[in-house]
Amino acid sequence: MTVRRERVENGGFILTLALLTIGLTLVTWSFLGALLWAALAALLFQPIFHRLLERAPDHRNRAAALTLLIITVSVVIPAAIIASLVVDQAAGVYTQIRTGQINFAVYFQQVHDALPDRLQHMVDGFGFGSFERAQTRISQALSASASTLAGRAVSIGANAAAFLLTFGVGLYVTYFLLRDGDRIGPAVVRALPLRADIASRLAAKFESVVRATIKGSGVVALVQGALGAITFWVVGLPAALLWGMLMVLAALLPAVGPAIIWGPVAIYLLATGAIWEGVLVIVSGVVVIGLADNILRPRLVGRDTGIPDWLVLVTTLGGINLLGLSGIVVGPVAAALFIAAWEILTEERTAATTETIST
Repeated sequence: MTVRRERVENGGFILTLALLTIGLTLVTWSFLGALLWAALAALLFQPIFHRLLERAPDHRNRAAALTLLIITVSVVIPAAIIASLVVDQAAGVYTQIRTGQINFAVYFQQVHDALPDRLQHMVDGFGFGSFERAQTRISQALSASASTLAGRAVSIGANAAAFLLTFGVGLYVTYFLLRDGDRIGPAVVRALPLRADIASRLAAKFESVVRATIKGSGVVALVQGALGAITFWVVGLPAALLWGMLMVLAALLPAVGPAIIWGPVAIYLLATGAIWEGVLVIVSGVVVIGLADNILRPRLVGRDTGIPDWLVLVTTLGGINLLGLSGIVVGPVAAALFIAAWEILTEERTAATTETIST
């Protein structure tokens, strides 16, 4: 009777804990993105916090405040300036698309007309007039995509008050996570309903993937996008900063990369007679932007995440579709923890089988 009562009580406690967790998630749902990025910022800047703390071990509040100041000056302020410029350019592009000043069908036709006659006849005859349908569909898709991206950027600027509130909450939480992260992290790991060694392995995997994704993929993508924006500005492309930000997003995706942005731009420039501009974009894309990944990534990422490129691509796209910008980190982290958990399970089953055979 006592055992049965304990099982009922334990089951009731687990159910209550699940309901409380769901309730807390619903209450904080609108700030989950801010909480996630606060945790990531605290994780990445923990080394700076510890260096400051070594100089004054009894002043954790001051060390956390100085670290937050460093984050604000080195990350927040530059990001805010760039975001305001991107929103301004996005508003201009959005207006030009709505008024017809930007017409992808015309650009598509210009590239087609620049092809040699033999290739034009081949394209026109392929599929019995499918070129016209393809032209229409591709132009509509490009226009819709550009309008959606520009429209979202404009909407972010319009909802500045809500964004500032969320941003303020993120900075506030970051301060406490920096100050108390030494205690919060191990406490969370201990609270997981897992064996201590398994929980520690998963926590270490989480930390390594987060650092690799942000320090490696994130920083490399920003550098490639900046180089692309500079290149587009040199050749006179309108809204160069906006297309540079699109290149940042493309650079985060394996097997896609920034070439999906600068490649069509180079083709269009060459097709419309802008020879030196097109050549410059190609040289910059291949030599400068392309090599940035090979030079910077090994220095920024200390160890391999162990995730196949195809899985990174799928989980990143799925994460962005589900969570927006936060999905860039959440997707690869979910994939890494999934792989690590199955590796641990395989090791446990192999060890159990070996032990059974030996006995």
